[in-house]
Amino acid sequence: MPQLLVRDLNQDLVDALKRRAASHGRSAEAEHREILRLTLIDQPAKRPLKELLAAMPYFDDDELFDVR
Repeated sequence: MPQLLVRDLNQDLVDALKRRAASHGRSAEAEHREILRLTLIDQPAKRPLKELLAAMPYFDDDELFDVR
């Protein structure tokens, strides 16, 4: 299986990775693999802004935007 070595990481980044890994109950190495997988492979399909805006519900009540 291929391996990846990441060097010269900022200690704050390493600590954050370890905290995140602990919160998910896995090793820092497993967390690193999961972050890479989610970021590079399992990304949701991107939709055009026009399509996202068209999918938003319409509210005809401008009072929702009143600042009090």
